[in-house]
Amino acid sequence: MATKFTLIFLLLTLFSIATSTPTTLSLSLNNTQSTKGFVTMCKSFKNLKPREYAALHDCAEEISDSVDRLTRSLKELKLSKINGQDFNWHISNVETWVSSALTDETTCGDGFAGKTLDGKIKASIRSRIVNVAQVTSNALSLINQYAANH
Repeated sequence: MATKFTLIFLLLTLFSIATSTPTTLSLSLNNTQSTKGFVTMCKSFKNLKPREYAALHDCAEEISDSVDRLTRSLKELKLSKINGQDFNWHISNVETWVSSALTDETTCGDGFAGKTLDGKIKASIRSRIVNVAQVTSNALSLINQYAANH
């Protein structure tokens, strides 16, 4: 049998997940938008090797897709709160799109793996992508917890 304190803790935990999920998703979107701008700026550097330019071009497309998916997810998450009867539909969309955004971010990072690319651009891009992917992964985890506890 649950004690009063156990119930209070459970309610606070659920409230925390519900309020931090949109915040974490917004943080992921902001970080991804910033990374998109950085990648786009790097594409304009002079003296890029063809392989570097190709990796930057592919990464810019992946990150752009990630921004689109995260933007849609944030809007959809708000709908899940408004339409209680359609919660499962909306939250399923959010889970799918955030998971796809994470895949896009990982794919971008994969383009800079290996020894073909060296230098500061590779290190800067990989560092930003790892950060963005970690924040997006955290957002996805909170979304999954939010869905499971609803």
